[in-house]
Amino acid sequence: MSFNTSSRQLSKTDEAPEDVPSQEVTPLDAPAPRDTVQTSEAETPEVSAPEAETPEVSAPEAKAPEKEAPEAKAPEAEAPEAKAPEAPEAEAPEATTDPEPKAPEAKDPEPEAPEAEASQTETSQTEASETGTPETEGPEAEAPDADAPEGEVEAPEQAAAAPDPAVSDADTPTAPRPRRWRRVWGGWREKYPVAARVLAWTTTAVALAVVVVALLMPTQADKVRIAAFVRLPVEAIFGAALLIVLPRKPRIAVAAFAGLGLGALTVVNFLDIGFNEYLGRGFNVVLDWSLFSDAQGYLQDTFGKGGALGIAALAVTLVIAVLALTTLSVIRLGNLAARHTETATRTTLVLAIAWVTCAALGVQYAAGIPIASEHTMQALQFKAEQVQRTLQDEAEFAKIAKKDNFANTPPDQLLTGLRGKDMMITFIESYGRSAIEDPVMAPGVDATLTAENKKLTDAGFAAKSGWLTSATYGGSSWLGHSTFMSGLWISNQQRYRTVTAGERLTLPGAFKKTGAWDTVGVMPGVQKAWPEQNFYGIDKLYDSHKLGYKGPKFSWSTMPDQYALTAFERLVHSKKHDKPLMSTIILTSSHQPWAPIPELVPQDQVGDGSIYNAIEKAGKKPADIITDSTKSKQEYGKSIQYSVSSLINYLVKYGNKNTVLIFLGDHQPIARVSGNHASRDVPVSIVAKDPKVLDKIAAWNWADGLQPKQDTPVWKMNAFRDRFLTAYGSTPAP
Repeated sequence: MSFNTSSRQLSKTDEAPEDVPSQEVTPLDAPAPRDTVQTSEAETPEVSAPEAETPEVSAPEAKAPEKEAPEAKAPEAEAPEAKAPEAPEAEAPEATTDPEPKAPEAKDPEPEAPEAEASQTETSQTEASETGTPETEGPEAEAPDADAPEGEVEAPEQAAAAPDPAVSDADTPTAPRPRRWRRVWGGWREKYPVAARVLAWTTTAVALAVVVVALLMPTQADKVRIAAFVRLPVEAIFGAALLIVLPRKPRIAVAAFAGLGLGALTVVNFLDIGFNEYLGRGFNVVLDWSLFSDAQGYLQDTFGKGGALGIAALAVTLVIAVLALTTLSVIRLGNLAARHTETATRTTLVLAIAWVTCAALGVQYAAGIPIASEHTMQALQFKAEQVQRTLQDEAEFAKIAKKDNFANTPPDQLLTGLRGKDMMITFIESYGRSAIEDPVMAPGVDATLTAENKKLTDAGFAAKSGWLTSATYGGSSWLGHSTFMSGLWISNQQRYRTVTAGERLTLPGAFKKTGAWDTVGVMPGVQKAWPEQNFYGIDKLYDSHKLGYKGPKFSWSTMPDQYALTAFERLVHSKKHDKPLMSTIILTSSHQPWAPIPELVPQDQVGDGSIYNAIEKAGKKPADIITDSTKSKQEYGKSIQYSVSSLINYLVKYGNKNTVLIFLGDHQPIARVSGNHASRDVPVSIVAKDPKVLDKIAAWNWADGLQPKQDTPVWKMNAFRDRFLTAYGSTPAP
């Protein structure tokens, strides 16, 4: 049953102020006559006498037939200046057919409204435009004070009244119920207004911080400092100006799109930081997506399958969180600016003037950190240019790769100065210049190089060493391998795919082309099919599955270097051959994370590798050092010492007068080990017993021994192939 209370008023009485008659009311469940206007509000008698006080009127409480209604207080009305004479209290007689509502009680100077108990049934609430009764919420609500006319008091809006039989419940309009979360939130705000305001301010502050950090985030870890985030981003000023003037729907759409874009840029910035930290360069949005599979494999080898899945899930969650957070932040700030247009406009104008002034005067916090920032626009411009350069580079490099100075050299004119020699080209993982010159790592590594050089000298070997600048840094070893052996600068995955799909002459391929050498590859790091074998010209490949290893993995490295070299001797080098060997060997024990590290064991105890089980269990775990730069440097240095010692021990034990060893690093270690902005230089050495071999490179001015000097010439790694082929009797024939 519904009640219409918006048009009901208390009837005026014609009695004198001293005698206030009772009101006639009807029962709540009795229909009212159609020709009679039902009233629920009573008007106090008009008072004409001056200086008269308003009479106090009370009536018995009206009770509903079955249920008690919540109390509702009517607005307090101010009394007129004229005071009515005191009037005795009058009680209204009981009504026989209607619950008796309590008449309004008026006091001087502020009369109070009656308390009415009504039935708790569904009621329709409409705005009382004629009476001006305010809309109230909840069972108990106080209406605001209102200035009542002289001698007249307003009754509560929801006073009990009889239903209109002409109007059914279905026809009675009802106010739309707000959603549950809105009701809960609205009730919470009313109950805790201070906490609600603090929460709103905090949310706005967080949204502003998220947007500013996203707009100003550097792309290198060493540039992340407080000064980088207390600048004026011009992108925020333009964005605020746009959102202020847009209507609601376009504003939300633009804000959502801008927030998603800002979130995507933030994710790319994080990738830039990671790539600069590990690979010494930023993330290439065209080429580098394929590296994630290699990263997943590295994580699985380092932390196990469960750890790798956990890290991957965390990374995906963080990406989604960043996108959502930036989007919601921009939308919130846009809505806030729209609600406070005047303040937002003034603030935006002031910030714009400040930005222009700082930009014109070149104001900076420190060198390279201007207050007027264009960081996001510059980052977007750089990425756009990077995409353009990458796409152009593909076509240009394809042309360069076709040019080869030795492509048409006859076999009998290739490598004539090395005929009859057993050749070994060996890469030591992450063996970079920092290992020899960094103050933390150099003492141990330099001592090892000196000791191993003495072993070589005692065994009748000699060495010369120089520097090569690698095409990669911190990882992607295959780029360094292909650059060294193809004579092309292979600095990205696209170039690698291009060159390995062609017929470029490589160093192993040149030895194979002569017909005077058998070519083999020993690559314990290869754990799946390797189609590049044909490109490099390798006849026989021994990968991680063909070396007979039964011991444990050492993080990423599938087996210790000492075992890999021992297996090479057992499976290949010790066998009788009609031709000398050209062997390509890639050692992996110095691969990050450098924990645990193998130890040298007596050669006759290497066996199938089972001896390394105890060594692996006793070694350090990746988690012990991976977050500590100093510990990582120390363990990296130890791994280089182990790899160099394993190689030289093998050469001294199994080498002969015809053995020629070329060994080098493929790239520098990651930035937190090699240092920020370290060079890409790696050491390279040629070792032989035959002095004629080293005499042919005397013009290179390399340093004697295994340790190049600081002033030893530095070449780009791709230059080595042509210089080497020329030095050892190859005739160019493009």
